[in-house]
Amino acid sequence: MVEATDFRDAMSLLTSAVSVITTTGMSGRFGFTASAVCSVTDTPPTLLVCMNRASSSHVHFVDNKILSVNVLSADHQHISKAFSSKLSPEERFKHGAWSELETGAPVLDDALVNFDCEIDQIQEVGTHTIFICRIVAVQQSGHDQSLVYFNRAYHQVGQTEVA
Repeated sequence: MVEATDFRDAMSLLTSAVSVITTTGMSGRFGFTASAVCSVTDTPPTLLVCMNRASSSHVHFVDNKILSVNVLSADHQHISKAFSSKLSPEERFKHGAWSELETGAPVLDDALVNFDCEIDQIQEVGTHTIFICRIVAVQQSGHDQSLVYFNRAYHQVGQTEVA
């Protein structure tokens, strides 16, 4: 059996896009920073999001059954930090300009890309919940630099021309 610390150290070397995952419902708007997001299939367009069950906003995502994945551009490090901090949900949404697409879940207006989703399946594994999400709308901003997390630090990745 691999020790949890060894696993976390190894996973820190897996470069991941940084996203802010949001939802809304009767109890308000909620969001958190995540790097555990990936595509599942393009037919139908589906992705998965992993969330720690100990998160104070976990119950709201389960109850609302909608979420948006806001993939952050290189200049959004402050938004990532706000949504991973101890700020209240209301204070978090004071960072950035927010609107909505089809589901009503908050989307960051100038995110690299927004995936507006309905949660189709919920699977609990260990300390986390996996949301399997059907994408109902996509919006792209035109940014060409992405915010990624690697070796416990933020980095920027952009398009480069190959001669």
